Order: sequence, then structure tokens, then C-alpha cells
Amino acid sequence: MTEAKADIGLIGLAVMGQNLVLNMNDHGFTVAVFNRTVSKVDDFLAGPAKNTRVVGAHTLKEFFQSLKRPRKVMFMVKAGSPVDDLIQECLPFLEKGDIVIDGGNSHYPDTERRVKELKEKGILFIGSGISGGEEGARHGPSIMPGGNPDAWNAIKPIFQGISAKAKEDGLPCCEWIGDGGAGHYVKMVHNGIEYGDMQLISEAYFLLKNVLGCTVDEMHAIFDEWNKGVLNSFLIEITSTIFTHRDADGKPLLDKILDVAGQKGTGKWTGISALDLGIPVTLIAEAVFARCLSSLKEERLQAEKLFPAPAVKFTGDKKQFIEDIRQALYASKIISYAQGFMLMRAAANEMKWKLNYGAIALIWREGCIIRSRFLNDIKKAYDRKGDLANLLFDDFFRKEITGAEAAWRRVVSKAAELGVPVPCFSTSLSFFDGYRTGQLSANLIQAQRDFFGAHTYERIDQPRGKFFHTNWTGTGGNVTSTSYNV
Repeated sequence: MTEAKADIGLIGLAVMGQNLVLNMNDHGFTVAVFNRTVSKVDDFLAGPAKNTRVVGAHTLKEFFQSLKRPRKVMFMVKAGSPVDDLIQECLPFLEKGDIVIDGGNSHYPDTERRVKELKEKGILFIGSGISGGEEGARHGPSIMPGGNPDAWNAIKPIFQGISAKAKEDGLPCCEWIGDGGAGHYVKMVHNGIEYGDMQLISEAYFLLKNVLGCTVDEMHAIFDEWNKGVLNSFLIEITSTIFTHRDADGKPLLDKILDVAGQKGTGKWTGISALDLGIPVTLIAEAVFARCLSSLKEERLQAEKLFPAPAVKFTGDKKQFIEDIRQALYASKIISYAQGFMLMRAAANEMKWKLNYGAIALIWREGCIIRSRFLNDIKKAYDRKGDLANLLFDDFFRKEITGAEAAWRRVVSKAAELGVPVPCFSTSLSFFDGYRTGQLSANLIQAQRDFFGAHTYERIDQPRGKFFHTNWTGTGGNVTSTSYNV
């Protein structure tokens, strides 16, 4: 019989799984591994895991026998039915009190369901978001665990041990997020914000290249300089590096990459959740749509021939416009995060999760794709007011966005004039203008809805919750209205 000596087991030896195992091994944990294709176990033990404490298993029975009780089993498999299938395969070997951890990009409703189903069997289920890609998994990711809270103390030393550590204070970029699907929900929003950040940066690049005619060397210098200030982040840093790479012929590699962006679905899930909850997360949604538009390559080439760009050229101060783009990028980034935290707040209210928004900002500071200096400012905002309804209401962010507003408007208006698409710069500014406007045009929409569908409306001179319906086709200038108390 195999000796039970492993602290945790991991099933799924693709690159992410392998790197997490090696990370755990580096931090003193003994890890048992299993893979459906058993040869991968042998290859891993003979290769990357050679001379480590990693324990290989060729069957699930052998795998579970090697785990200390309560058994902690981590799945690193494709989201969806593969997770459910693996749970069913493991159930005969699981006991009450054992812990199952899904470390993939699962959709949070699936995690909610699995937590409840396994709780009925006495098994503790964790759905954990893990961000940072292959490099993060190997050397320290940002980890967002949620699910059955009874499991947290058992996995906390492992997860916080292998997670990234913040440069400012050395704190682990891993903390308990909340019950049910909270961990995977926060990871989903993280990925949605990532979509927004990437699109905003690409729009800044597009303006620098196509409006100002900047070379890749100039753009490398610009982004390198931006990375020293408020825009300091992993994505700005790697973008600066991308500009330095050249193909075998010496020409910029970036110019040879097809302008069709892929996606794996988490950005779409964020947009769908925003629609379900009625939260205007316009920037993330627009970032997803921008990727969808990029996929229409052949149609775009056809449309380019039919609709030439406006015959207008930029004639202003190049240095000043570069600074305007920086400020527009910063302001739009503030809007993106404000919307993301609005969405998490709404989801927490709907799902009865107790999310710590300051802690979420902290665990995103290192290890993950959206890591940036900016997240410290978000943490400080929630330190000042824990129940902050919107980041825009914090004095720091109010001053920052007000200071960048004029440049932001110049960039969006100049892009429109020149026919350069900046969908996320534009939608973030439009959201800001809508959010700061106390009286919108929605009163006309309500009148229209009441006209054709008797959907009723509220009045500004009456208490909220009192609804009216008007016979809009009545004769004469004055129409009678009927009130309804709801």
C-alpha cells in the first residue's frame, strides 16, 4: 500500500499544473500528481520534477492513497464538463472532510453548484481563481480562493506560501474571497478588467502610430517612461518590451502580427453578468466587442475600400498629444476599475457574499496580469471608506479624473475627427458623462415605453415608488394620468 505522505495532490499536468506543482515543491510541500494520460506523469517525474519530492501515481487509487488526511486534491483541467466528470471519477475515493479544489477558469455558477452538491456529501469544495499565467504559476501567482469556508484553514498555508508577495509589504497575493462561487467570480472580473486594460493600451498604441506616426523605437521610449509613473503596470511594461522585438529581416515583429485578437470567454462572462445585474460595465463589454470586430478581418478589408478615412491630418503639438494620450489612458483605466468594482459590489449584494474590496485590490498587486501600482490607490480608497459605492466618489480618484478630463476629451474628439477607432476611450468618457449627469434623457424613454406598452413611469414631483400611466392618444394638450402605488 502506498504511504500517505503528500500534503496535496494535483490532477492535470499541462503547463500550468506542472508549474504549480514545482512552485509547491519549492516551498516545502510534498505533492502527489496524476494525469489521465499516465505517460505525462512519468515524463514529468523524469524531466522538470526530477530530484524533487513530487510523488507520481499511475491510478486514482494510488493517487489518493498517497495523500495525508484530510486529502486535498487540486484539479487543473479544462473548465466545464471535464471538472464534473473528474469529480465523479474521484468520488469513490473521497471521504467526508476531504477538500477538492478547482483551479481552472470555471464559470462561477458551476462553482456555486459544485460547492452545494459536494457539501451534501461532506466534501469541501473550493473554486479558486489563479492569475499570472505560466510564469506566475511557477514563481508566484495571484490566487483568489472561494467556496466552502471550512476548507480555508487547511489550504491557506499552501496557497499563501506559493502566491506572489507584494513588493511594498511582503503580504501574500492570496486571501479568502468568499462563499460559493465568489473566488471564480472575482477572477472573472479580473479577466474582464484585463480585457479592458489591454484594449485601452492598444488604442493608445494605435493613436501614437497612426495619428502621430511614432516609430516602434519612439513608442518603446514612451511606454517605458509611462511605466515610471501612475500607469506603472505589468501590461505597460511588456508592451514597451514588445516594441523592441524585430523579425529576422530586422523589421518590427509587431507589424507582422495579424490584427485578429482571440478570447477564451471570461470577458464575455463578465459582460453577461453585468447585463444580468443591470450594471453598466460598458468598457469591458466594449473591449470584448472590439475583439469580436477584429475577427471580421475580411469584412474590414472590404469596408476599408468602400469607406476611406476622413481626409484630415493631425497638425497639432506632437509632444502635447502624447501627454494627452497618457492622461486619457489613465482616466479610462480609472473608469474600467470603477466599473469592475461596481459589478463585484452588485454581485455580492445579489449572492450574499461578503467581499473585501480593499483585500481584492491587494491580492492583484503582484502575480496577476493586471498587477499595477494603481491598485495601492484602490486599497487606500477602501481603507478610507469600506462601503464606498464607487471609486469615483473617493477624493483621490475624483481629483485624478478631473485633472485628466480635458486631455481625455481632446483625445476622443481628435480620434473621432480623424476616423481612428478608440472604442474604450470613447465609451469610458461617455460613461463618465452619463454618471455625472443628474438628469438624463431616460425620461423620454419611459414616456415612449408607457405610450406603446403602458409600462408606467415615475414623476419627479412625486415620491419614488409611485407609478403613473397616461393615455397619450387622448385629445387636447392636457392628458390625464392614473397613479399606481407599488
